[in-house]
Amino acid sequence: MTTKNKILLPFLGLLFLTINIYSQNKKGYKIEGDNLTFIFNVNDYPNIKNNGDDIDYVCVSGEFNDWTRDNDKWKMNKVSDSIYELKRDLSVFTSDFDWEFKFIVNGFHWAEPSDDFENIVDARDYGGHRLMTYNLKLYSAFATDYGNVTFKLKGYKGAKQVILSGTFNRWDETGFKMNPTDDGWEVTLQLKPDIYQYKFIIDKNLWVIDPQNPSKVENEYGGYNSVIDIQKNITFKLCDYLDAETVILSGDFNDWTEDDCKMTKVNDCWVYDKSLSGGKHHYKFIVDGEWITDPANSVKEYDDDGNINSVCMVK
Repeated sequence: MTTKNKILLPFLGLLFLTINIYSQNKKGYKIEGDNLTFIFNVNDYPNIKNNGDDIDYVCVSGEFNDWTRDNDKWKMNKVSDSIYELKRDLSVFTSDFDWEFKFIVNGFHWAEPSDDFENIVDARDYGGHRLMTYNLKLYSAFATDYGNVTFKLKGYKGAKQVILSGTFNRWDETGFKMNPTDDGWEVTLQLKPDIYQYKFIIDKNLWVIDPQNPSKVENEYGGYNSVIDIQKNITFKLCDYLDAETVILSGDFNDWTEDDCKMTKVNDCWVYDKSLSGGKHHYKFIVDGEWITDPANSVKEYDDDGNINSVCMVK
């Protein structure tokens, strides 16, 4: 099973990349323009501050560097007695990687964020099972010329300010200022695969849905939020079984249908490309009527009915 980036924008039309330079600050990092700075403050991590050990070095560790413990390229610079920083270009952090990270001290002591951090997420193993610790998270949305989706709002030319707000930034009301255009407003973001809700804020007090996007859900205030589904193209492969007459891909993403995703024989493998939303998906192959798990994927999980399925994590 291989992955390839694919952005599904069913209602937003064509993509237009623009340069947008804004700043956002969250615990453990800050984004300024096209630069990301990791920030380790020892005072934020009692398990490091109170353990009595001297800090020789601090590394940034995440999926983007295979959770390194002591790679020199990811060692931070000491800027004060308690602060360490490391600056990187945002273009390094493409959607091929999961943007969760932690700090590791002296190559073995993980700095554990507490549950009062704003940008924490449950740490999980490669099978998606929850661990008893947290990771820090780079928010999946930021305004940048490397962005993969442009949000547009037509009209409101008399507005002084228009803000884009949504689940991708916890409904922050200040972060993503939209740029005026000839026919309205727009802003370009980098978004990871997921299903997001969003609205536009006109002059700080008027919240409106996207009039060009018919996809919406009711919110807790009795109104509606617009919805966008950013997907990623996943290539499913089943090698061998060359004597099979038909191979079908079936999973929770197609309601376990037995005829929807007919795989094609390419060289020595059966192949099917499927666009999936972010998250965990269960699947199996049906080989001439026989259901099998993916022999090339060691990650498996039982469903609610007691069936064992292969697991695909889309990030």
